[in-house]
Amino acid sequence: MAAERDREPVGVIGTGYVGLVSAAGFAELGNEVWCVDIDAEKIERLRRGEVPIYEPGLEELLRKHSGRLHFTTELGPALEHVRLLFVAVGTPPTYSGDADLSAVHAVVEAIPPSDHHALVMKSTVPSGTGASIRRVFGERGKAGLRYVSCPEFLKEGSAVDDFLRPDRVVVGDIGDWAGDAVVELYRPLLGAAHGGDGDGELVRTDIASAEMVKLASNAFLATKISFINEIANVCEETGADVLEVARGMGLDQRIGKHFLRPGIGFGGSCFPKDVSALKQLAGNSGYHFQLLTAVIEVNELQKRRVVGKLQKHLGSLVGKRIALLGLAFKPDTDDMREASSLVLSARLQADGATVTAYDPVAEEEARKLMPGVRFAASALGAVTDADACVLVTEWKEFAALDWVQVAGAMAGSLVVDGRNFADREAVLAADLRYEGIGR
Repeated sequence: MAAERDREPVGVIGTGYVGLVSAAGFAELGNEVWCVDIDAEKIERLRRGEVPIYEPGLEELLRKHSGRLHFTTELGPALEHVRLLFVAVGTPPTYSGDADLSAVHAVVEAIPPSDHHALVMKSTVPSGTGASIRRVFGERGKAGLRYVSCPEFLKEGSAVDDFLRPDRVVVGDIGDWAGDAVVELYRPLLGAAHGGDGDGELVRTDIASAEMVKLASNAFLATKISFINEIANVCEETGADVLEVARGMGLDQRIGKHFLRPGIGFGGSCFPKDVSALKQLAGNSGYHFQLLTAVIEVNELQKRRVVGKLQKHLGSLVGKRIALLGLAFKPDTDDMREASSLVLSARLQADGATVTAYDPVAEEEARKLMPGVRFAASALGAVTDADACVLVTEWKEFAALDWVQVAGAMAGSLVVDGRNFADREAVLAADLRYEGIGR
């Protein structure tokens, strides 16, 4: 690894999940980092050492390297110190399913003409965005600016580790100094074949291909989830156990065990957005991506199947009390974007049920998004007097639940395990009814 004094300073535009984790990661590698965001309140909080998101290990890393991290609402200070400006702004889906690139274009407009600066795109953008931005550079008299695509592959809940121990680093460029500089920046994380001390593989390619790698990767993983959820639904009709089926499938190296976990659908900031964006990108190009249409449909229906399971056991849900355990789209995050709990709580209330919920981390955000839901201070508080409880997010603390105690607190006896996470035998031993996914 290069000595820390040899690490060049970098800029990060956007201080969300990707931006903050990337900034902390670069600081850990020894870089001075200038973080820019238009949200003055967020910047002030970060200056005070407050981290606006929950991500394991992030707060500790930001505190450890507070001397290397500079937070500002102005682009000027970053431009004075850095050549590489990593763009990590949001690209949420529009109503049409396209990625909203307005924040990206705002950055493009704000960058002044320069022969020694480069935009490095971390934000997930459609393939072809880089070509469009480079064309805009030329039209705006900014032809000297360079552009590199360097998509992120960070998983919420393990994002810090994913940054510092990547399985691959993708760099898309036109073969100029900017691409070389990005590769050098990541070299300590790459494998020995690339002159580094880590295990990451370097994929250096053209810009359009780098952009497509990110979308295709997430679309494939989402497809794998929807596939095993369809298998789970068939298992319920045939008497097979989807966990055994998935175990047998996963031992085939061509398939692999990862993302063969059936449940109540995927959510979060990446999979739903990226699947829709790739489907829309294909459609805009005149190609109908039929497989992704099915992936999206299966995922939406899967979230609603829990309601059917509750009705199967309880009949009408009018007046019933349902407890939801876990609200974030996955454990170890407070992210509620596209969370299954949002659909589930809305459907239950529409069917006349009263919903009580508990999440170890995400309650603050959930309160803004789940009107009418009652929030409990603990899992046991949520299930008290409930006719049924639904495990929505597989937080570790739920694996340690005392199901005898849960049974004593509930008015009913139904446990719907939306992630096949609970110990089924322990649930049954507590004289509770267990309903899993595909079992």
